[in-house]
Amino acid sequence: MLYHCLLVGLQDLSLDTKQRLTPEQLETEIRENLSGSDLKALDMLCMKPTDEHITKLLSRNEDLQAESPLREEDLRAQLLYEEGMRSPNAFVREWFAFNLNLNNILAAVICRKHGFDIRKAIVGEGEVQDALRSSNQKDFGLSATLPEIDDILRLSDVEDLYEREKKTDALRWAWLEEKTLFSYFEAENVFAYWLQAQMLFRWDILNKEEGARIFRELIADMKRDIKFNKS
Repeated sequence: MLYHCLLVGLQDLSLDTKQRLTPEQLETEIRENLSGSDLKALDMLCMKPTDEHITKLLSRNEDLQAESPLREEDLRAQLLYEEGMRSPNAFVREWFAFNLNLNNILAAVICRKHGFDIRKAIVGEGEVQDALRSSNQKDFGLSATLPEIDDILRLSDVEDLYEREKKTDALRWAWLEEKTLFSYFEAENVFAYWLQAQMLFRWDILNKEEGARIFRELIADMKRDIKFNKS
């Protein structure tokens, strides 16, 4: 289904756009115009690791909790990624797969730098995850598998955590633009718009000082967590 009227009526976005609509207004505008299957796809993109659906999945996976070295928040993320990559919508599947690889690679680099056990930081199972857990190569042996690996590794070289997060969202933004380059007024364009808008809303809230504090606290939490003890 095409969404010409919806997309033409929305504000153009760029990384420095100040949005006219609030998050609630934008969500209402988009949801009122999506068809049933596309609305379900948007629901999947909106899902968070803390949502009730993920909590129910976690409670049904007692074996996963007992056997996995991951923290609960990481197990929740794993279940969310798995749900997203089972979506009937190809765009949704690819978005979740991209973010799974992106976040796993950044986590693996952090573990290398600080001497943490990588096996306790990598979420999910698959060829990429296996390489991250076992490879000693700088690129984890993934250059032939992931064309974006060099861009992600360059992110890990950015020392300022606030700037790194901004550049990480810029990489996500570029991925969304590439994926919708040859689609016009289709559901994928609406999904990409939604995801880009959420990035802008988040950065409207975080100024540099507050953002840097939050990201440094995340690193400190990793260092304190017993499951991230040095191997």
